[in-house]
Amino acid sequence: MGALALFTFDTGHLMSNWHAGYTAETAYTYGYYTELNPLRTQLLLLNWGVQPPKVGTACELGFGQGMSVNIHAAASGTRWYGNDFNPAQTAFAQELAEVSGNGAVLSEQSFQEFCTRADLPDFDFIALHGIWSWISPENHAHICDFLARKLKPGGVLYISYNTQAGWAAMAPIRDLMEQHSRVLSAPGQDSLARVSSALSFVNRMMETKPRYLQANPTIAVRLQQLGEQDPNYLSHEYFNHYWHTVSFAAIRPVLAAAKLDFAGSAAYPDHVPLLNLLPEQLDFLAQIPDATFRETTTDFMVNRQFRQDYWVKGSRRLNAHEQATALRAVRILLVAPLEQISMKVTGALGEAEMDRDSYAPLLALLGDYQPHSIGELQQRLPEKVAELGSLLQMLLVLAHKSCIAPVQDDAAIALARPATARLNRYLLEKALGRTDLAALASPVTGGGVGVFHLQQLFLLARLEGHATPEAWVGFAWPLFRALQQTMMRNGVALTSEEDNLAELSKHAESFCVTVLPILQALGVAD
Repeated sequence: MGALALFTFDTGHLMSNWHAGYTAETAYTYGYYTELNPLRTQLLLLNWGVQPPKVGTACELGFGQGMSVNIHAAASGTRWYGNDFNPAQTAFAQELAEVSGNGAVLSEQSFQEFCTRADLPDFDFIALHGIWSWISPENHAHICDFLARKLKPGGVLYISYNTQAGWAAMAPIRDLMEQHSRVLSAPGQDSLARVSSALSFVNRMMETKPRYLQANPTIAVRLQQLGEQDPNYLSHEYFNHYWHTVSFAAIRPVLAAAKLDFAGSAAYPDHVPLLNLLPEQLDFLAQIPDATFRETTTDFMVNRQFRQDYWVKGSRRLNAHEQATALRAVRILLVAPLEQISMKVTGALGEAEMDRDSYAPLLALLGDYQPHSIGELQQRLPEKVAELGSLLQMLLVLAHKSCIAPVQDDAAIALARPATARLNRYLLEKALGRTDLAALASPVTGGGVGVFHLQQLFLLARLEGHATPEAWVGFAWPLFRALQQTMMRNGVALTSEEDNLAELSKHAESFCVTVLPILQALGVAD
């Protein structure tokens, strides 16, 4: 398909065998991961000319706290299964499944136990987010056997993992931190303290200006970023006994043995090559005849740290007519305030300027916050941007910027509304006493949407009958204060009640005008 030039560039100690070397002392974060939403496969697989499956059954291996699996189970007609070895995390995930009535079947088992169960259905979609990098070779084998037996023909695997090219300089530092945690941590020290101690050690080492730092100057930036991240996340990401970086060339034969074919990246910018690669790099890659070697070389081109890929068991290639017909049926929705969408996009090459004349008519059509099929947009757009290849490229850029999201069919939306309403009400009530559950379920997209804690309090105020921004502020302020939260203005924490209330009022008015209409379009708010 042709396209316009649409932008330009200006752990820890092993305690027992039940966790198989995976960090178990600290709880994993409560994140939501949109890549695990099966509906997301439509646009990306069709862009590669691959037939996406109709997903009736799905499975997440290693679901963590279970936010993603529960949101996807509530927000779609898909029957979800999943496992996690951590009993505390599984208990929370099962609690969400019970209160929402989403039908998710969630188990606290090892991969070996879960993957050999005889009572599981075959699956249209299986997800492995990050887990591959942190588990033992034995668990790799259990999962591959599971994929070979339980993923249906035409089914999709989503898998993400740490990649050698982007980790080449940092991997030895990670190993040093993990060794420090095992060797030099004080007896009885908990995992978060070991994380802090290891980071402190490495930073003090860097202050001595080791030749390793001179040879790898980017390490200083990476270490600064580590210091700004959630210690619970760091414990799970960096301090597992098993920790692997894998090249695409190494993982391909492993998945091929389970009859899986690489279908394409699950990362939107990878589908817009000029965001990541210079023209001479694209020409160089085009001369590589072997697809696997080309993918591996691309990882070096972009210094990729983390791969996010879709694999299909027996992928069915579509001809040009089938591909175009399927793409035109895909529905999307604007999920960002129209007036706040910048004409800049970031890729591996840095920041690019989007062509305003091309994007403006498309955003104007989407600005009613109603679902639109790609075919409908084609009919209503000016001829110069209505060509399918150009329009698809623009939509991929907007999806990368989190400005648009895929939309389910109307029957699926209606089916999902009761479960998402129950789940969202429960999560909003949790906001009375905690601030770390930052996603709600959308029956429209079949997935999750990020909602800040303060916005959650405003939504809960509406559910409690408070109809105006002023009333939302009155509801939220005592709760905010009880959680020892404070508003910020220009990066400075506000101390007086008067200043906090004034800032809360600004946020409430902005929420009412810009955010609430989008949440209503997403079915998150009524």
